[in-house]
Amino acid sequence: MPEINHIKKLRNVKSLSINEISKRTGFCWETVKKYADGDQLPQEKARKKRGMMYEEKWGEIVSDWLMEDYALKKKLRRNNKNIFEQLQKLGFPGSYRTVCNYIAEWKDKMLDEADEMKEESERLTHPPAEAQVDFGVTEVVHEGKVKDIHCLVMSFPYSNGGLVVPLPAENQECFLEGLKMLFEQAGYVPRKLRLDNLSAAVVKARGRGQETIFTEAFERFASHYGFEAQACNPRKGNEKGHVENKVGYVRYNFFTPSPVIQDLTHLHELLLEHCRNDHQRIHYKKDHIIADLMNEEKKYGLALPENEYPVFKETMVTANKYGEVIIDKKAIHIPNSYHYNKLYLITYWDHYKVVSSHGEMLSKGPRPYMNKAREIPWNSILKNWVRKPRSIVYSRYFPYLPSRIAYYLNIDSMKLRKERVQWLISLIIKYDMREIDSRFYELLPEEDTERESFHDSIEHPYDVNWNMYDSLQPLKNSASKEEGQHV
Repeated sequence: MPEINHIKKLRNVKSLSINEISKRTGFCWETVKKYADGDQLPQEKARKKRGMMYEEKWGEIVSDWLMEDYALKKKLRRNNKNIFEQLQKLGFPGSYRTVCNYIAEWKDKMLDEADEMKEESERLTHPPAEAQVDFGVTEVVHEGKVKDIHCLVMSFPYSNGGLVVPLPAENQECFLEGLKMLFEQAGYVPRKLRLDNLSAAVVKARGRGQETIFTEAFERFASHYGFEAQACNPRKGNEKGHVENKVGYVRYNFFTPSPVIQDLTHLHELLLEHCRNDHQRIHYKKDHIIADLMNEEKKYGLALPENEYPVFKETMVTANKYGEVIIDKKAIHIPNSYHYNKLYLITYWDHYKVVSSHGEMLSKGPRPYMNKAREIPWNSILKNWVRKPRSIVYSRYFPYLPSRIAYYLNIDSMKLRKERVQWLISLIIKYDMREIDSRFYELLPEEDTERESFHDSIEHPYDVNWNMYDSLQPLKNSASKEEGQHV
């Protein structure tokens, strides 16, 4: 480029002839003429694939074969070797590797990860008062155990707001009850509700010219509240991409690390507070607070109905010879149930009722999945703490310890801390953490007398110097002498 600029300068600024410029620069006359008087404009490079698969008929033939085979079952399709052998019969002069490379390139261009034909996704626009709903599974800690919580998330693409309710399962009763709670939190009913093809609402997904078939209970629920249900096409997550992202947002911002809760009501209050705080953010595009956009969106929604919709499911059941009825795949004993041929099981989202054919209430209680939980793997956690005692108080599992045990481990002495963790390891094999906490003083090991100093008893509350307390107890001899003096 510097040589070209020099030639143009000699020609245009100093007005030299082509012959003179050629003599001074040493370039031939044609080169000087080209750059001195011609315009050097950039041109787009025409990228064209070269090779017999692209320049001759072979690539088109293979593409047609692959499209034909795609309509067949996978076991009936031709593999790379079959295609190469058929090409050779047609006089193909290339190698097997050339065919394999072309087929791999075609599949990468035409098929996705699931071997489905790629389709261009259209960016969707969302007017006010439209919502999307989906479930997401998260974890909480309740009474020292881990519980799976099925969070029903409702997102509003127009305002980028979101609401969450915790539920114990994803059945129809929980789904409809969760929608009721979300409508009450929002203060209105969305005009359109987009959802996945979950079994709680959909009997048969859309396909082959047939529209989605919803369950009868969900259709009655939608009719009562007045919203239009829109089910996504099968395997088209982009059609409800906003709530898909909102589920991940809730999981990583509201449930990391797993919160310690008292019950579902407590978790419901925590999530509602999280959502209200999150609505104070600025919208990523509209430069307005999300809460203000949600209030504006509320004007376009439907009013809540005056009468609350009761959500329950009634089925006819029979008791076995032990007087047990199967509820949520678990046999539960129902008193006096064996005397009735027919029983009616009424299930709500959190409890059940068993009623006789005469209307007599035989049993009532929480649904079995309400108490479903799993133990925290304290054995492996404590073994890791033994190796790294300094990291105990910073561990994500430390807040899950009972307060008495957590206070017992939160000491400055690393040696003593390590010994106490080893003591817990010896007990966790036989007892769970809650039982160790309840029988703490009974199971507590006796400390060495040399360690039980007054200073240690202040620094470590559980290292009590009992000799000091014994000195406060009155002796029997002194008590008898006092009685003699009074006599």
